Amino acid sequence: MSSVSIEAAKATATRARSKSSGLAPNYWPFVVPALIVIAAVIVFPWVFTLWMSVNSWTLGQAQAFSGWDNYLRLATDTRFWDSLWHTILYTALAVIGPLFLGTLAALIFDAQFPLRGFLRGIFVMPMMATPVAIALVWTMMFHPQLGVLNYILSLVGIGPQEWIYNQKSVIPSLVLVETWQWTPLIMLIVLGGLAALPREPYESAEIDGANAWQKFRYLTLPMIAPFLMVGVIIRSIDAVKSFDIIYAMTQGGPGTASETINIYLYNTAFAYYDIGYGSAMAVVFFVVIVALSFVLMMVRARTNWSDTETR
Repeated sequence: MSSVSIEAAKATATRARSKSSGLAPNYWPFVVPALIVIAAVIVFPWVFTLWMSVNSWTLGQAQAFSGWDNYLRLATDTRFWDSLWHTILYTALAVIGPLFLGTLAALIFDAQFPLRGFLRGIFVMPMMATPVAIALVWTMMFHPQLGVLNYILSLVGIGPQEWIYNQKSVIPSLVLVETWQWTPLIMLIVLGGLAALPREPYESAEIDGANAWQKFRYLTLPMIAPFLMVGVIIRSIDAVKSFDIIYAMTQGGPGTASETINIYLYNTAFAYYDIGYGSAMAVVFFVVIVALSFVLMMVRARTNWSDTETR
């Protein structure tokens, strides 16, 4: 055997040993910086939050280990349970509105008509704006005396509304802003689903005499269900942790009528300086988000379709 063949055999054996033993040593210089960043940005903050959640610490006072006291306090905190209900209500409305309107917009923009691309671009502009700018503009629009929304309502004979200044209407008003901003995202997701649908089922349905509603109900809707679930997952996770628009527009008011868990957590930790209790709230909120994500992913897995199912 020639020397070249011997060297090639040695190189092959070395690569095989490297694969069987894991990463080669010379890869570690590239891996370690990423591990350090992950530990510094993700692992350490959560370990520190967990530690603080079992301590009693108000800023400016001595820190003391309190065990499960912060979590037991959450169980009897009516303001926490109210904020949880506000979060659930806000999330449900902020998902249903964009889901319905985004699907309707996708069906409209999927059709062929003049200036379709231009109008699509106009339609997606709201989700490109910064949340604080959106909050400031909509706050002016919601003004009971000077806002443009009440002026428009007056043109059709409807009296002025209090919008975000009334405890009963503040959450629906905030959801209106959320729907305006994120309906385009659902539209883009559903448009991608519509573009991926097979044409054969529709041709068969037309031969059988199906009308537009029947084709949508029995063909389009079941086949775009996976894409709708993607939209539901993204919107649910985003809405349940919404903070910027709510805080910029109402700070959780009037009173505590729009105080979600995020707002209550922020006020507890950074307005009342109760760091330990705020940390416990953050841990519970994280568990809620993980549980919600797990449930949504399980539902998403049940909505898959294949070409064989549509024939």
